[in-house]
Amino acid sequence: MSKFSELKNYVDELEADFEKFYSKANKAAGTRVRKAMQDLKKMAQDIRVDVQERKNSM
Repeated sequence: MSKFSELKNYVDELEADFEKFYSKANKAAGTRVRKAMQDLKKMAQDIRVDVQERKNSM
């Protein structure tokens, strides 16, 4: 469950940049959002691999 908590915390930390980009059209915040989405994609893939490995070992 620590990976899930880590994922949730990461998403919560991004809220300010999302707000700056979508409400204030801050381009730098948009860049940070794009990078964060790429990081989330990697985190999600790592979790998928872990789940598959655990499932196969049962």
